[in-house]
Amino acid sequence: MTQIREGISQIEPTRILLVEDDPNDVELIRLAFRNYNLVNQLDVVADGEQALHYLLGQEGIPLRPLPRFVLLDLKLPKISGIRVLQTLRSHPRTQQLIIVVMTSSQEDSDLNTCYDLGVNSYIVKPLDFQQFLTVTRDVGLYWMLLNKSPLFPF
Repeated sequence: MTQIREGISQIEPTRILLVEDDPNDVELIRLAFRNYNLVNQLDVVADGEQALHYLLGQEGIPLRPLPRFVLLDLKLPKISGIRVLQTLRSHPRTQQLIIVVMTSSQEDSDLNTCYDLGVNSYIVKPLDFQQFLTVTRDVGLYWMLLNKSPLFPF
């Protein structure tokens, strides 16, 4: 239990991890968060393997503090977003971490699988530029400002 508490206490409340391989989506999300001053730091990784290393660590590299939440695409190189979600939910350090899937997939099977695995929210990326910015802003506003997370001891 001490190990879990140590991992939980190391959360950076103004940091978000974006797991996204499309550079255009990365820039749109960056723009939306920057325009509304929602985060101090947006860390970006481009594949599922990098996401797991970022959140669970690698041998010989100290663990970094967890972000406030993870914005996760499903269609990723190396390790799929669903597999990343499954791995994070099964690990004590990240089992309560806020994970929001933001994907182009409208497949019922993806939606159901993500909720079965414990995703906090599932959002389909809008195709329209302005709608994409609005949805991203709203996601940031909710998870950064309105939501009370069980991970924060304060």
